[in-house]
Amino acid sequence: MPVGRNATLSRASRPPRTPVVAGPWWRVRGEGWIAVVAGVFVLAQLALVPPGMGLGWDEAVYVSQVSPHVPSAFFSAPRARGVPLLVAPIASWSSSVTLLRIYLAVLSGLGLLLALRAWRGLFPVWVRAVAGGLFASLWVTVFYGPQAMPNYWVAVGALAGTGCFLHAQADSRDRKALWGVGLSAALMAWMRPTDAVWAVLPLLALLVAVRRWRRPALLAALLVGLAAGAAEWVVEAYVSYGGLGRRLSDASAIQGGLGWHIAVADQLRSLGGRALCRPCGGAMPHPAVTLWWFALPVFAALGLMIAVRARRIPATLVPLACATTVAVPYLFMIGYAAPRFLLPAYALLALPVADALVHLVASTGRSRRPVVVLLVALALAGHLAVQYVVLDRTVQRTDAAHEDWERTATALHRLGVSAPCLVTGYENIPIGYYAGCSSASTGGHNANTTVKGIRRTARRMPVAVVVAPGGHRPHYARSWTRDRAGALRVYLAPGVAPEPRP
Repeated sequence: MPVGRNATLSRASRPPRTPVVAGPWWRVRGEGWIAVVAGVFVLAQLALVPPGMGLGWDEAVYVSQVSPHVPSAFFSAPRARGVPLLVAPIASWSSSVTLLRIYLAVLSGLGLLLALRAWRGLFPVWVRAVAGGLFASLWVTVFYGPQAMPNYWVAVGALAGTGCFLHAQADSRDRKALWGVGLSAALMAWMRPTDAVWAVLPLLALLVAVRRWRRPALLAALLVGLAAGAAEWVVEAYVSYGGLGRRLSDASAIQGGLGWHIAVADQLRSLGGRALCRPCGGAMPHPAVTLWWFALPVFAALGLMIAVRARRIPATLVPLACATTVAVPYLFMIGYAAPRFLLPAYALLALPVADALVHLVASTGRSRRPVVVLLVALALAGHLAVQYVVLDRTVQRTDAAHEDWERTATALHRLGVSAPCLVTGYENIPIGYYAGCSSASTGGHNANTTVKGIRRTARRMPVAVVVAPGGHRPHYARSWTRDRAGALRVYLAPGVAPEPRP
């Protein structure tokens, strides 16, 4: 055993012990807090977002690609096959939405756990746990965690990939970090190839432009990961969309034409619980709903200042740079908004923000620390309360919309429109999914057929045109039978026989 001065140095060189929180039957140590955060995130999703909540419009498109129970919906140019493959283990054999949401909630918790562990050694466990809690407590994170949507997974991939990048840059022999970079890049590109490129731009710039950051193996891992994740999307572009340039052009057109569009105000409006803000008019949400959004860059800047003082700039500056680039297209290049678009930026900003909050508490003198802790706790409690209120309203509104689609589908069945069948017109994709029918559009972003195609289809299966209140009957359905499905008008092709009514 070492004695004297050597013993003192040995004890001093040991990492400080993480405080143990003990109860009559549980103990949490060190990295266990990351698992606690991930577990609470899973439970929050299951408790606050009803597992039985029906699928949304985009979810119906993704799930229908792998489900044997419904026809595949039109897959537009911007979409990627990552989400269909993600849900395939459940959707390929079961039509249970509840089972699918439970599966996605558990998977999203596991993803958050792995992403936070990628930052081990770069930030203390308490900073990472607080960062995970901040990100996981946002209403938009809880709402989209159990959904068949790509944005949360881009966020997890960006968070994990950036942490692995910093580890691999510091130690070129760290094989696990290299694999982490490649797999994270592949995950992002698998879900949304264009978002993946924006997320890794600062990493590519550092590897190419800064001499001391150049690591050929790291650059190769990043590029191979992006290529592997985007390969299917690129191949499909040539097989089904007329080439890569054409697919990118079509994707831009569907998003309103990428260019100079300041969508900051649109994103603020969407924070009130609007899943899609297009067009994005109306009043701004209450200031209490948007306060955290304005506080985010302030605390992120404070986190950077703390990192500069502590001479650990890369661990803070790199995620800040990636958060900025991944947010740019959704703040300044499209003319509409959805809160889920910024999930990757929120995940990356969570670490410097958490670092600032932990430092604020830890650097306060003992006499004033209880006051600071109380103020921070009250601020976080108020933040959580606001997030819960917005989440609850969003869930109620979303669930009501899904129930409307279900009722319309039930009405169509009573009118004789049952599989195999085709639904066109108003909201034909979700209504068709709920009815078990194919869906078709002759115009707009989801155009996938022609009037002649609809007439041909009507000769061999039931076809229904759904028209919203105030809408007009299409010219090709002038002689079709008119009926109603709730507030919607329905025009049935000749030969559709309604079910006998009791």
